[in-house]
Amino acid sequence: MRFYVADAFTARPFSGNQAGVVPLGTGPFPEEALMRALAGELKHSETAFVRRTGEQSFHIRYFTPAEEVDLCGHATIAAFTVLRQTGEIPAGRYALHTRSGDLAVSVEPEAVWMDMAPPEEGRSFSREEQAELYAAYGLTLADRPEGLEPQAVSTGLLDILLPVRDVTVLNRARQDEAEVCRLSERYGVVGVHMFCPKAERLWEGAYCRNFAPLYAIPEEAATGTSNGALTFYLYRRGLISPGTENSFLQGMTMGKPSEILSRLSEESGAVRVRIGGRAVLTLRGEVL
Repeated sequence: MRFYVADAFTARPFSGNQAGVVPLGTGPFPEEALMRALAGELKHSETAFVRRTGEQSFHIRYFTPAEEVDLCGHATIAAFTVLRQTGEIPAGRYALHTRSGDLAVSVEPEAVWMDMAPPEEGRSFSREEQAELYAAYGLTLADRPEGLEPQAVSTGLLDILLPVRDVTVLNRARQDEAEVCRLSERYGVVGVHMFCPKAERLWEGAYCRNFAPLYAIPEEAATGTSNGALTFYLYRRGLISPGTENSFLQGMTMGKPSEILSRLSEESGAVRVRIGGRAVLTLRGEVL
């Protein structure tokens, strides 16, 4: 069984967000215990197991070192980059089946774009609950920007979107992992996506940090699903417009700078969010 490691949402090796990729051809998925064990051996936040189901269709299952998850943006970008770079597929449009549903993926010569699951707004939080969320990062409600409040949002995985005033606050946040695990379990979310505007009153994107310690990911360098959710959150508040390309910068505090792109469109009253980016292959190997 051949495997690869690709750095997603970057064009520079050993930056961005690493994902394991295991192409299976048209064969069946391995036993779940083996997939979980291999993900744990590779130790990246997600490993994608990719099975071809037709000329233009694939099925991917995603495993963290702890368990299977429904969808992973950066591992999808990595997986289709591997398929393109190894000559298994040319540029084009492909159908992808995941536990989050059926999605469309566009493979371009230099980038991969993927549909997110339909956006869904989750719960909001009382003032007391907000204070508890910020305290889990050594922050207070004074670090919250005026006019924005935390909310749970999903475009495939449910995260708490946690706004902060500026990049100084973003960089000084320090996570209490046990407390964030407790809060994640209480609210039924994967984790917390913290963000601030790139510049004052400028929302073509954001600076971000992502935390999912409940899933053995203390911090992640690039997160497609979370930035898809953030795109919808900002759109609902009139801070970004349909048709624009948005840029989210993440991973700087980890020394793995990443750029996640997003596009939002309105079609017949429905909102669609797409996430895109580049990736580069860095490692390949074989399970003996």
